[in-house]
Amino acid sequence: MNLSALFIRRPVMTTLVMIAILVSGFYGYRQLPVSDLPNVDFPTINVSAALPGASPETMASSVATPLEKQFSTIAGITSMTSTSAQGATSVTLQFELSRDLDAAAQDVQAAISVAQSQLPRDMPSPPVFRKVNPADSPILFIALTSPTLALSDLDEYGETFLAQRISMIDGVAQVQVYGAQKYAVRIQLDPRKLAAQGLGIDDVANAVRNANVNLPTGTLDGRYKKYTVQATGQVASASEFRPIIVSYRNGHPVRLEELGRVIDDVENNKAAAWYVDERSVVLAIQRQPGTNTVAVAGAVRSLLPAFEAQLPPSVSLNIVYDRSDSIKASLRDVKLTLLLTLFLVVLVIFLFLRNISATIIPSLALPMSIVGTFGIMSSMGYSLDNLSLMALTLSLGFVVDDAIVMLENIVRHMEMGKKPLQAAFDGAREIGFTILSMTLSLAAVFIPIIVMGGIIGRLFREFGVTIASAILISGLVSLTLTPMLSSRFLRRQAEYTHGRLYLALEAFFAGMLAFYKTGLRWSLAHGRAVMLSLIVVLAATVYLFITIP
Repeated sequence: MNLSALFIRRPVMTTLVMIAILVSGFYGYRQLPVSDLPNVDFPTINVSAALPGASPETMASSVATPLEKQFSTIAGITSMTSTSAQGATSVTLQFELSRDLDAAAQDVQAAISVAQSQLPRDMPSPPVFRKVNPADSPILFIALTSPTLALSDLDEYGETFLAQRISMIDGVAQVQVYGAQKYAVRIQLDPRKLAAQGLGIDDVANAVRNANVNLPTGTLDGRYKKYTVQATGQVASASEFRPIIVSYRNGHPVRLEELGRVIDDVENNKAAAWYVDERSVVLAIQRQPGTNTVAVAGAVRSLLPAFEAQLPPSVSLNIVYDRSDSIKASLRDVKLTLLLTLFLVVLVIFLFLRNISATIIPSLALPMSIVGTFGIMSSMGYSLDNLSLMALTLSLGFVVDDAIVMLENIVRHMEMGKKPLQAAFDGAREIGFTILSMTLSLAAVFIPIIVMGGIIGRLFREFGVTIASAILISGLVSLTLTPMLSSRFLRRQAEYTHGRLYLALEAFFAGMLAFYKTGLRWSLAHGRAVMLSLIVVLAATVYLFITIP
């Protein structure tokens, strides 16, 4: 049975099949995202809870412990870590890689609901959770600095103007703010003054709460018109808080400013961010899984000139870190290596075949295999990253082997006096199943990498599938395109006029052949010595296999 006969007889069909592979590959290449490493989602959920004013010990015992007891009943958790700080607790749950994250989120929500009755009643809000991916670090950091504006004003520009607009960009998952400085009024009470007036902190808190309200007041109905009554009950600054009456003593009002200091400040004055030596507000942009890191970072950077035109002149936008820069540099190096490898492989083929048409035919297996692999990568949801490009680079040495084997066997039949078409039929029939077995056995080598488990397996699965796909496509090309082109474009060796370069290379290869013949004759004449050497090498291999860690 001749696997290649149909493709040799149908050159138009063969050409259309190859064009289809090229088109699908080029289309897949345009759809492939660009990243530094394969996209691996770690099923991780972070639960956070807040109780202002509580010590870390109180947060650990009264908040973290009840939550952890309920979370421990959820199936599929591989690790659970909690961190308690002043007024805040964070619990991180990491699940098995096979666990569905949406189902795990539902279990976490149910556990929080069960633990709610055991948590402190004065918590301002129940614990909240969010899905996180520890491997998906921010791709871009932007720092806002200003020598004149207050940090609270700078934070307002960052969170309401920049962050919301950047979040709308296609591919951006979220924008985190580091060193947030949201405006707040801070009331610092003097215990001695409170004691002198016979007041407690609760009295002050209730007075501030009652004085800072924004409730519907009602309406006034007239004969012809209806009026909505608006009362501005909200207090917006420290100067408006100071006159608030906390209580009355001896008929005189006790105002808030008499009990301590009331100052304009920020919500959390323990958090800060710097750009070089300036206080700043830093925006950290995270991309959505599976999106193009370079494209998302480029889209964000393209908006920066528009932002700078709308911000006050004193506000500066500075890019602290852009992960796409290192990705582009890395991919540029890998692509250069890929092209250099392609050139060297073609050069080696030419040096040994010393025939332009015979060099071009197996060399076509290289771009066909690489481009066709892009289509498979796109359909599998892979990306152009260091591991997939490394797989393509390594596959260049494999994908050309089948085509060379097919070509050499066809040339052997032509040297026997057969015409190119008949030589293609006979050579392909003899070597077809050999090439098929070579291709399948070489692709099977990477099956252990493809089925490897754990995080490392997730990372290298893309590597294994990419290189195996390139090998399988090269086998298809060698059984179809290579014999078809050989039957149409190969000429007999006698039809060529050889130059000095060919004759010099021929003499060099003749010398190599003579050297090999000499070694072969010696080996055949000294069979016992050769077998003894084989036994020594095998024994050394077994010993080294046992002793090497």
